[in-house]
Amino acid sequence: MSNKYEAFIEYLKSFESMAVAFSGGVDSTFLLYAAKEALGDNVIAVTASSCSFPERELNEAKEFCRQHDIRQFICKSEELEIEGFSSNPKNRCYLCKRELFEKIGDIARNAGVNVVAEGSNLDDNGDYRPGLQAVAELGVKSPLREFGFTKQEIREESKRLGLPTWDKQSFACLSSRFVYGETITEEKLHMVDRAEQLLLDMGFHQLRVRIHGKLARIELMPEEFGKFMQEDVRSKVYLELKKLGFTYVTLDLLGYRTGSMNETL
Repeated sequence: MSNKYEAFIEYLKSFESMAVAFSGGVDSTFLLYAAKEALGDNVIAVTASSCSFPERELNEAKEFCRQHDIRQFICKSEELEIEGFSSNPKNRCYLCKRELFEKIGDIARNAGVNVVAEGSNLDDNGDYRPGLQAVAELGVKSPLREFGFTKQEIREESKRLGLPTWDKQSFACLSSRFVYGETITEEKLHMVDRAEQLLLDMGFHQLRVRIHGKLARIELMPEEFGKFMQEDVRSKVYLELKKLGFTYVTLDLLGYRTGSMNETL
């Protein structure tokens, strides 16, 4: 056990009980595992279920909780029903997080849990993150940020702990694939989900399929460009995305990066 992780466990014990907003990603998995180690049965996981959250992610979150004997609550959260959300304003993430954490707070109170926590890390301070405004307004704790964990440190600690997510690709809700101002629909969310699942099934790793109208802008790690440009791979991706409803299919020459839609702000 590293000194920082050991100190983190002691820090988490001070909360006595905790409801972790658990997506099954790298950060929230590490936080939930540590909280379980610190608080035992006094920790619960709350996972959102919506059309912007792929079923594969929900199933992985359920399996982790089952393996580690963690009480899990599934929170129905249909973002498209939130007033103003589907028009995809710049504060879209704030609208979603505000509604979601209010629901998680209700679940926590009903379960007799006094603290709600989420998994943002120190690196999240450097990007446009309107969702963190909702976190602050509702008094939600951010233990990883507060304790100074970076993404790389979380991956290293997760690997040492044997967590299956230590090298998992970073994930954000599918609504983040839309250019600001473009209407978010369930149909387009499914298009993006299926397109990304196709690329994952073909062996690509960290990726995004950004949607601009009916144009797909694919972001891959630059080291995987060569594989993508093989004739059989490129043709398959093009034909399959056309079947999903995309008119044009493009490869972003800068490659994968977080928050690329924020570059226009």
